[in-house]
Amino acid sequence: MSDEPAQTAPLVLGEVRARIDAIDRDIQRLIAERAEFARQVGEAKGPLKAAVDYYRPEREAQVLRMVLERNHGPLSNEEMVRLFREIMSACLAQQEPLKIAFLGPEGTFSQTAVHKHFGHSIHGLPVASIDEVFQEVEAGHADFGVVPVENSTEGAVQPTMDMFLTSPLKICGEVELPIHHFLLAKHDNLQAVERVFSHPQSLGQCRQWLRQNLPNAERIPVSSNAEAARRARGADDVAAIAGESAARVYDLKVLAGPIEDRPDNTSRFVVLGRDIFSPSGRDKTSLLLSGKDQPGLLFHLLEPLARNSVSMTRIESRPTRQGKWQYAFFIDIEGHIEDPAVKQALSELGPVSDLIKVLGSYPVAVLAP
Repeated sequence: MSDEPAQTAPLVLGEVRARIDAIDRDIQRLIAERAEFARQVGEAKGPLKAAVDYYRPEREAQVLRMVLERNHGPLSNEEMVRLFREIMSACLAQQEPLKIAFLGPEGTFSQTAVHKHFGHSIHGLPVASIDEVFQEVEAGHADFGVVPVENSTEGAVQPTMDMFLTSPLKICGEVELPIHHFLLAKHDNLQAVERVFSHPQSLGQCRQWLRQNLPNAERIPVSSNAEAARRARGADDVAAIAGESAARVYDLKVLAGPIEDRPDNTSRFVVLGRDIFSPSGRDKTSLLLSGKDQPGLLFHLLEPLARNSVSMTRIESRPTRQGKWQYAFFIDIEGHIEDPAVKQALSELGPVSDLIKVLGSYPVAVLAP
């Protein structure tokens, strides 16, 4: 009898690969079947419908929550959600791709948030400012828009908050995105950097790192991190703070990173649309409230929420721009405006508030960090 070990590994490997091929065929067949049913849903809604008429954010949130409930590994929740998001995106795009406006150019965190929420089977519309995102959606040139609203390190994004004071648009979704910043340049010499370009929020999120590593470099705010990366391509003394994807888009080298001061640095984006959608089962409502200046005004505005057991998750104040020292309060609460407790709380706000504007009711972000 030979002492040589039996050569079974290739046979086992071949069987495994054959099984993988069979599973791939089943997956492809089922995806095609799902796409066919999605097409039938579109046909049931009638002819001449635009892509926006087929999109149901509450339904997508419910589907992704079921994906999380079913997932027991070995793939992570993040990977499973990403895969299903792309399947839903491709199925929806059978009618026509959704048109999504975002703060551009290519390579911004806003674009990353768009893909995280809508998948890649969309038509992205990069614009130069947050104001323009609102304008594109209001005019109907875009179906939805995605804008940053707050950062866990630097707080509220004021241009977005100010637009909500006058815009008729509604919030119909949210995205929470971990933000990791990198110092990018056309060379690999940190000592050559004399100017650092970035969005003001990003400069603030990397303030301590810049103080310690580039104390003499001039910090120059620009409209977006992608714009900073674009400028870094043109001069040897310039670096940009941006996401790692911007290095690939603009052919830059990574001098350092991640360089954000807090490792849990996270930005929250909201999805802008023209309508409020139905409840998903786990929702959030954003309100804009103001009242006549009086002792205890904020207490009177918040007391109906507490009385009806409605939890508040966020509050910000901004000048109303309608008079000196007049402020409006941006408030996020748990629940949907169709929920009885929320309805009751809003009805009780009437006597104490001279402005109650529902900015939107929308699904809580899936897989928030």
